[in-house]
Amino acid sequence: MVAWTDEELDRVGDADELQLASRRADGTLRPYVTMWVVREGHQMYVRSAYGPDNPWYRRARASGIGRIRAGGVERDVTFADAAADAHAGIDAAYHVKYDRYGPAYVGPVVGAKAAPVTIRLVPAS
Repeated sequence: MVAWTDEELDRVGDADELQLASRRADGTLRPYVTMWVVREGHQMYVRSAYGPDNPWYRRARASGIGRIRAGGVERDVTFADAAADAHAGIDAAYHVKYDRYGPAYVGPVVGAKAAPVTIRLVPAS
């Protein structure tokens, strides 16, 4: 199993924003979408602020693979589910990193409504 390096964890985890592109059926990348990213332990996560109908989220879930760019790291990834017991830590990571933007911005990516639209970014081989 491929894992993030410590340097990748630090660089992506410290980046304020991440760009994510899912792959089409023909293997080409869709346009990048900019979003927030958090590190929790040795994992990276993104969430759909606008729920399961957000186009980037639907495409990422359908394809299961894509590419991310953040903090000078560019890496192919697979899109996986977060473990059920990871959500409290992910919420805390969002609060620590992004609360400076206020509850109107952080609220949609934390809590019970955000948990089902969480994607764990797994480095591809």
